[in-house]
Amino acid sequence: MADLTFSCVDVAPLRHAAAPALLFRLHIEENSGERLHALALRCQIRIETARRRYDDAEAQALTGLFGAGPPHPIQFATVSAMVPGFTGAAEVDLTVPCTYDLEVASGNYFSSLRDGVIPLDLLFSGTVFGLGPHGLRVEQVPWHLEACYRLPVTTWRELIDLYFPGTAWLRLDRSTVDALARYRRDRAIPTADAAITSLLAGGAP
Repeated sequence: MADLTFSCVDVAPLRHAAAPALLFRLHIEENSGERLHALALRCQIRIETARRRYDDAEAQALTGLFGAGPPHPIQFATVSAMVPGFTGAAEVDLTVPCTYDLEVASGNYFSSLRDGVIPLDLLFSGTVFGLGPHGLRVEQVPWHLEACYRLPVTTWRELIDLYFPGTAWLRLDRSTVDALARYRRDRAIPTADAAITSLLAGGAP
C-alpha cells in the first residue's frame, strides 16, 4: 500500500492565462519505496477563516459575509490533476481558478483583507495506480491526507492587479443594466463608470 504525504511549497499567480488563477506547487512523497505508475489526484481547498485575526476595518468589511457570528470555513475550490509515475517524491502544479466576484464568498473574503495571510487547508483524495509484483494495483488516496498553507494576501492582490488593474467587478440585475444603458444614451455618457459617477454626484449630466 502506498504511503503518501503532501505539502504545499508555493503559491503564485498564473500569468498570461485567459482568466485569473493561482498556481499551487505541491510536493508529494511516497515513503514505502514503491514505484507509482500514476496518481489521479483531487484536492479540495478550504479557507479556515478562524485561524487568523482581523483588524476593525476587516471585521467591518466581513460583516456581510459572517453576520454577527464567528468566522466559519469557506469553500475555495476543488481541482484535479494527473500526476505521472514516480518513485520517492514528485512535484506537481495545481491550477486553481479564482473569481473577483464579490458575491462569491471566497472573492468577498479575499477582497476584505488588507494584509497578513489567508489560512488554507488542502484536503486530498483520488486514485493511486501502483506497480506491484502482480502488475497494476489500484487503491484510493486516504481521506485523512491534507496539507496547510498560509497564502499571503499580497499574492492574491498581485493576481487581481495582474488581470484587473485598477478596476473592480460588480454584478447588477439585468433591469439595472438596461436602465444604466438608457441613462448613458440619453446623456451621451461614454462609459458605465462615468454614468455611475454621474448618478452618485446627483444625476448631473
